[in-house]
Amino acid sequence: MGAEYAPAQAALAQAALAQAALAAIITAGGSSSRMNTGRTGGGIKKEYLPLGPDILDLDGRPLTVLGASLIAFSAFPEIKTIVITVPMDGEPAARNAIPPRFLASGGESRIRFVPGGPTRRSSVHHALSFLAAYKPDWVLIHDGARPWADHFLIERVIAAVQKHRAVVPLLPLLETPKEIGEDGFVRRHLRRADIGAAQTPQAFAFPEILHAHEKAAERELRESFDYTDDAEVWGEFCGPVAVVPGSPENRKITYPDDLL
Repeated sequence: MGAEYAPAQAALAQAALAQAALAAIITAGGSSSRMNTGRTGGGIKKEYLPLGPDILDLDGRPLTVLGASLIAFSAFPEIKTIVITVPMDGEPAARNAIPPRFLASGGESRIRFVPGGPTRRSSVHHALSFLAAYKPDWVLIHDGARPWADHFLIERVIAAVQKHRAVVPLLPLLETPKEIGEDGFVRRHLRRADIGAAQTPQAFAFPEILHAHEKAAERELRESFDYTDDAEVWGEFCGPVAVVPGSPENRKITYPDDLL
């Protein structure tokens, strides 16, 4: 996808960056229950796994999934604050999973850690509430388990959000989707051309996405409901979400084989 990103588009993205007040959230607060190794104790924390034995971080240590995600966003100096959501009491383990130079003394670090909640949505809400004191104009929200988000993808998301206020990267589906009813039969034959697979980073105007998450939290208190991503939260309480092309390399790690 990066090879298709024209120089003119890159120039527009750089111009947009120069005027942006940006923050980023990297979600790593889950339990990784599906990364089950078969041993007693269940899953392992996928964001802290090494990408491979021969892939090293900036300090010569094995590069972790979370470390790769952090490096991708830290390449943008315009992103002034990067918040990582972690499990309760999980900050020490998260610190150990990222390149030490990000936490080196001398000057205020861009990295902040925020305890997550029982769901991904609540974890993002915690991070957004924390960021309110920093007053960013725009926020990018990324799954920490997507270590292969490339520079061009992040650039075009940033450029698009400043035009449309909400943006999600999408990949076209390669197989025809079907909607299944409760009886186990196909309810609808959906048009593949009209549907895409959502990725992150998703990006939003900051005040509106924080307000939308506050409204989503109120709904969750009233009824049993689970939001699948932040674009859905924005879509319900704010309005339309723009689309930019996703990247086939920007895969999400869910199962152990996804690291192979």
